[in-house]
Amino acid sequence: MSAIPQPLFSAQKAALDNILAAQSAFFGGFEKLTDLNLRVLKATLDEVGQKSQELVDARDAQDAVNVISTLPQPSAEKALAYSKQVYDIVSGVQGELVRVAEQQVALGQQQLSEALDQLASRAPAGSESAIALMRSSLATANSTFDTVGKATRQAAETAQANVVAATDASVEMANKAAEAVKANANRGNRRPAEG
Repeated sequence: MSAIPQPLFSAQKAALDNILAAQSAFFGGFEKLTDLNLRVLKATLDEVGQKSQELVDARDAQDAVNVISTLPQPSAEKALAYSKQVYDIVSGVQGELVRVAEQQVALGQQQLSEALDQLASRAPAGSESAIALMRSSLATANSTFDTVGKATRQAAETAQANVVAATDASVEMANKAAEAVKANANRGNRRPAEG
């Protein structure tokens, strides 16, 4: 029986740690989404009950119109807030998975470098140029990975900024729409009284 070499054991342990970290990220994201959905469901049921009671308690058509005119604005804002929270959760999970993947790649790069060092120490005379070519290829691959990683992070930051801007614009539009509905409802109720 032969013992497992320490570098191989360390590599297997690091790979297992990364798998467990990825599973933890997925489960944490699922848990956050479930919690968010339960909170939204409870708040929605509470709001529906409250608005229904307000409609039942309305004394006349004007009161009913006022209750109805308040419906679009909070609903749109809440939908946008929910979407943003879902996006934040998914982005968090994605960020954790990227971090785990980067750790795995770094481990792989380190293992390749160590293997290359061992190969160079055991290589026959005259193979220095081949070892240098392999080292150069490894350095190029590492540099390419770093560049792609930076570009990916920048793209994610840009996407995040775009989501925030779109959310803000949508909330503003929802507010204007709610104000327009309310203004139209108020104008419509004044006309018959004037005539």
